[in-house]
Amino acid sequence: MPGNSTGQIVAIVLASLLIIALGALLSLYFGKRAKNSDDWLAAPESLPLGVVVITQFATAVGGGVLIAHVGIAYAAGWSVFAYEGCVLLGFLGLTLIARWLREQRFTTVPDIVSRLFGASRPVTAMAGVAALIVPFGWLATQFVAFAKLFGELTGISSTVLILTITAGSLVFVLPGGLTSVVWTDFVFGIFKIVMSLVVAGYAIHLAGGWSGVTGSVPARLWQPSGLTAAGGEQIWLWVAANVPGTLTNQLYFQRVFATKKVSDARRGLVLSGVTILVGGLYAGCIGLAVRAMNPGLDNPEDAAGWLITRLPAVLLVVYGAFLVATIISTTGAALQSVVANVIRDLYQNVFGRGRGDRETVSLSRIVTVLVAALAATLAILFPSALDWLVASYAYSAATLAAPVFGGYLLRRRFPLRPAAALASMLAGIAGCASAQLLDTTVPYAVYGIAASVLALLALLVPGACGRSTGPRASDTAEPLPVQKG
Repeated sequence: MPGNSTGQIVAIVLASLLIIALGALLSLYFGKRAKNSDDWLAAPESLPLGVVVITQFATAVGGGVLIAHVGIAYAAGWSVFAYEGCVLLGFLGLTLIARWLREQRFTTVPDIVSRLFGASRPVTAMAGVAALIVPFGWLATQFVAFAKLFGELTGISSTVLILTITAGSLVFVLPGGLTSVVWTDFVFGIFKIVMSLVVAGYAIHLAGGWSGVTGSVPARLWQPSGLTAAGGEQIWLWVAANVPGTLTNQLYFQRVFATKKVSDARRGLVLSGVTILVGGLYAGCIGLAVRAMNPGLDNPEDAAGWLITRLPAVLLVVYGAFLVATIISTTGAALQSVVANVIRDLYQNVFGRGRGDRETVSLSRIVTVLVAALAATLAILFPSALDWLVASYAYSAATLAAPVFGGYLLRRRFPLRPAAALASMLAGIAGCASAQLLDTTVPYAVYGIAASVLALLALLVPGACGRSTGPRASDTAEPLPVQKG
């Protein structure tokens, strides 16, 4: 392990355990606000605007920003803001339906599809699986990212590190579900914002200040034109891959569902999108600073790990705590989101089981442990073979984007029926799979979404011809029963 003394390693481990312990205490404290199963699964109408904004940031900025985004900045400078801008575009897209989402008091994304097209077990099951694969993919990959970062930092085995972060994630979720997750994310999110700016500033300092960066890094990377240094083709690929993924990511929807005020739903997304740019500033400064100090890295994604070995002892320990806070806040949110889908969409709505409060909360906790164990097992067995999880974004977006957004836009013009949603989702999966097999240049999610849209329109438009515009599922359904805490 490069250059760290035993004392530093012990200090890093203790600081990390302290962060996990603090998270556990916060989770227990805020978990007391969860009065029933709805609070555990959705935290309905409970989040002030500031909490929504910070918890969205804490959820979005995880291991990907720590490693991959720093790598983008190392290779392509300020183009990392183009990548972060894709998330911002996704958030702005969600604002189009944010007020309606909040007014309808949904719990999960499949609730939206069911409200628009009418109750159907096949539709709910397919939408439920599509909604959970993204947060599950996040969960497993965050475990791997934690093991890689801390393995380099401490020399501890990957298995031990993955089991540690798994335990930490569980203590975030078990006490109060989403209610405890969002409030601990709020506290950790503030810490992450502060530390992002501190570490970014120190990285620039190590490189000799901004003049040191500009004197060593090609101008095309640090000048304003660096926003497009990655090239137009690469940036459009990012847009095609990441915007649809953000638009259908249940982790972001859940915070909208939980806003205390309806008026906060849209504002929260806009402000959350702006805070995501803090992640871009962190990644950009570190990537450029490391490029100035060591322009010869074979793999740009090694930039963050290289910087770690150059930090002074005190900052190294604090940075270790920052890494834990960054990853554990994302894993906790992802874990809770997966469990919400399993319980609400599959166990209750598909199989019609377990609607009592005590039974639901108890089962939710059991499923939380099982899901975490499965993700940890995959991370241990396939630490360098989790690239397939990237496909989760594509297939989730191809399955859900058209039914959610198309259904919302067309709900007052055409009769929406479960068959249309089912055909749209199946077409999205088929389009995605076909494009993936053909190894298309454009991300296969685009083909899947296009196929899904065409299938939806094909069933809706002919169905509207010659038919009276009678009551539709989206107009007549009562709001889903959600108890206030």
